[in-house]
Amino acid sequence: MVVEDEPEIRLVLSTYLEDEGYRVVEAETGEQALSLSLDETPDVVLVDLRLPGIHGLDVVRSLRATSSVPIIVVTAQADSHDVVAGLEAGADDYVTKPFVPKELGARIRAQLRRNASEAGEPQQDIIACGPIVIRPETAEAFKDGEPLALSRTEFKVLQELILAGGRILSRDDLLRRVWGYGNAGDGRVVDNLIYRLRSKLEVDAAEPMHLVTVRGFGYRLKP
Repeated sequence: MVVEDEPEIRLVLSTYLEDEGYRVVEAETGEQALSLSLDETPDVVLVDLRLPGIHGLDVVRSLRATSSVPIIVVTAQADSHDVVAGLEAGADDYVTKPFVPKELGARIRAQLRRNASEAGEPQQDIIACGPIVIRPETAEAFKDGEPLALSRTEFKVLQELILAGGRILSRDDLLRRVWGYGNAGDGRVVDNLIYRLRSKLEVDAAEPMHLVTVRGFGYRLKP
């Protein structure tokens, strides 16, 4: 489903995606998108954040509250606030305007592969790193026994860091494992996720004790 109020951009997106073999459902407003999502049950949703009426962020929040459908937000090239806000609302990835159709196609395919993989892979009951415990089967996370409010993608990043067993994961490692693409991806999406995870895991996010940066290499999770 393509949620975009500008007819020209909506046409470009729909034409490209249909040429790639997708069936595309179009929505011009957030209200229309939420209504259509009940009937169409899309496999991926592409949402422009700057919508009239219901804001794109509210569309993302509403979809995420009832569904695990992959959501990719579309934002202005220089608006990093939109990127952070979109991911915080529950989006899985983002593309910027003007976008490259092939990159968009790669992001969509990566989300579809990720969804298929998660649906088919057996889940461990509990995995832990020191005081941090997650339950993959129920997507629950805890620190010192207290529940953590994590988005779907935050949970997946945390899970990969725990499974790494203290080893360093680079941006590209996380992009491949969580988002399904490597060097072609934008490392900012990883940095934003790490920043948000620290705000939820650490006593002082500015001086992290668990989720640490290894300069020049990446990130690791310490007990």
